[in-house]
Amino acid sequence: MATFEFMLPYYGDVALMQAAVRSILTQSDPDFRLTVIDDGKEPEVPGWFAGLGDDRVRYLRNEQNLGITKNFQKCVELSTADHVVIMGCDDLLHPHYLETVRAVLKDNPDLGMVQPGVEVIDGTGAVTSGLADNVKDKLYSPSVKGRRLMGGEELAASVLRGNWLYFPSICWRGEVLRQVNFRDEYSVIQDLALVVDLLERGETMMVDNTTVVFQYRRHAVSESSVQAFSGTRFAEAEKYFNAVAERMDARGWPKAARAARFRSASRLHALTMLPGALRRGKSGGAKVLVRHALTSGQRHEA
Repeated sequence: MATFEFMLPYYGDVALMQAAVRSILTQSDPDFRLTVIDDGKEPEVPGWFAGLGDDRVRYLRNEQNLGITKNFQKCVELSTADHVVIMGCDDLLHPHYLETVRAVLKDNPDLGMVQPGVEVIDGTGAVTSGLADNVKDKLYSPSVKGRRLMGGEELAASVLRGNWLYFPSICWRGEVLRQVNFRDEYSVIQDLALVVDLLERGETMMVDNTTVVFQYRRHAVSESSVQAFSGTRFAEAEKYFNAVAERMDARGWPKAARAARFRSASRLHALTMLPGALRRGKSGGAKVLVRHALTSGQRHEA
């Protein structure tokens, strides 16, 4: 049985998914398993997987569309390996991704998460650096040269202030991932919620910027962008940040609680989305964006 597993929840562009699969199959370290869970109905996809002829690949198609969160949860539930990556179906791996992550884990076998080096690409595959990623890099991500071990309140406060992680690139310790899984109530912010849940359980993360091994694809219009223009994303974010701030207070992590209440990156993001919502005539969404951008959570005193 493989000790490393790539889980690929799939819905959308067939060609981009096929490129993602090829990038997995060309890893310099061949000891892995790939499981694809297809949440769509494109007729040519099952035959394409059957034609791969690679016994490391398992392809499953859902009988009916589960949606993002349920399909992510299914990926976690069906995983069996010691270490798991839940990769985006339009992202790409460099050939040495697995080799690099294994080296980190060999030196630090008890890690709950590994965040490897990432570069951002656009819809055409060209390396890019847009506003969102510049903000992540300059304002919110910690200064890391090489490797840095993070965890506890330090990492919780950091990601609640501004989520600088690239979720599809993260390697997770399979056992604890399956114990926690994604929360049912979130469809956009579920990655941040999962990381904080693991930190509350005492898990740690190694941030490894030694070399770039993952390409994260950022499209001009994505599911999260559509939800952002309508305000749905920020209504969900507000619900999450208010709830997690109370948990951080109860845990005795005041810096993380303050970061959740102030939610600076989320508020800045809402402000940058406001012109687009107005151009699209999303007046209801614009109201949600304005409220989210201009208000922060308040601590509820006993």
